[in-house]
Amino acid sequence: MQYQPASSHSAAIIGASGYVGAELSRLVQQHPALSLFGCYVSEHSSDAGTLLSDLYPQYAHCLKIPLQGLTDNEKSSIKHQADTVFLCTEHNISVALAPEFLEAGLKVIDLSGGFRLDAVEDYPPFYGFEHKQAHWLRQAVYGLAEWYPHEIAEAQLVAVPGCYPTASLMALLPLKKAGLLKSSKVIINAVSGVTGAGRKASLATQGAELSLQAYGLFEHRHTPEITQQLQHEVLFTPHLAQFPRGILATLYAELNDDTSDTDLTSAYQCYAEQPLVRFKKLARPAIKDVVQQPFVDIGWHRQGNQLIVLSAIDNLLKGAASQAIQCINLQLGLPVEEGLL
Repeated sequence: MQYQPASSHSAAIIGASGYVGAELSRLVQQHPALSLFGCYVSEHSSDAGTLLSDLYPQYAHCLKIPLQGLTDNEKSSIKHQADTVFLCTEHNISVALAPEFLEAGLKVIDLSGGFRLDAVEDYPPFYGFEHKQAHWLRQAVYGLAEWYPHEIAEAQLVAVPGCYPTASLMALLPLKKAGLLKSSKVIINAVSGVTGAGRKASLATQGAELSLQAYGLFEHRHTPEITQQLQHEVLFTPHLAQFPRGILATLYAELNDDTSDTDLTSAYQCYAEQPLVRFKKLARPAIKDVVQQPFVDIGWHRQGNQLIVLSAIDNLLKGAASQAIQCINLQLGLPVEEGLL
């Protein structure tokens, strides 16, 4: 089903009923260069046949779009008529679906963790399933838009980073690339709103049960993702809090002995031309400033060789949906902020 002029780039969204899928549907629908081919859920989902705007009444003005069950006929239609498929599905479902569309010649932008890690052997301990798509895993490009724009532009398969890794890597990569970090572990303490746990009902995420609590101690699946991209050991502890959306990451790192304030300022100048990164020494980023926004806000403070970096993002946008839009913008040769500002 087409919702924009046929001359624009056609995108299908699978897993559109979740929080990320709904945000992505809204962004694709309003994007001047994209047409929303269709919004899909699993074939037997109770959401099939429902209007997306009925699930998300705040988007009643723009998402009166039916959620279609992903039958074989619908898959065939996507393969023959769409240009790009966004996957907002469970990790193992993305791994099963992506090859079908890739082999049909479509581009796939995957928002799950199905193609983020380099090695298939890392999937059973961290994701709980056997990864049987080693070929496509090797082909996947990590979709951290500000850092890998040329690779993303040429990729057929893009693995959009996790929300915690996005907040962490955007803060740390400038320091690592500038050679300012000592070899000691970087400590990452990050708090996410409850939408980070997904839309499915769970006792642990109900309002009466939720307060502020750590989880995934020493074994969270984002630890290997951050370590892999940073090429530096980290100790990552995520927390789930009783607010809807947003992430604030506090990162503690030890600087090399000869690091000056000028070195730090120079390192973050890599973002000077990036329209969706707001950075400032001594800033104290806050979740309220990035909610419903595609930005990452970064601030840093030091005392001697001890550095504290603060990073804030909207977990559903820069941590997922708007970063996926950045990736397709790069593939279409558009400004990275197209359709987002």
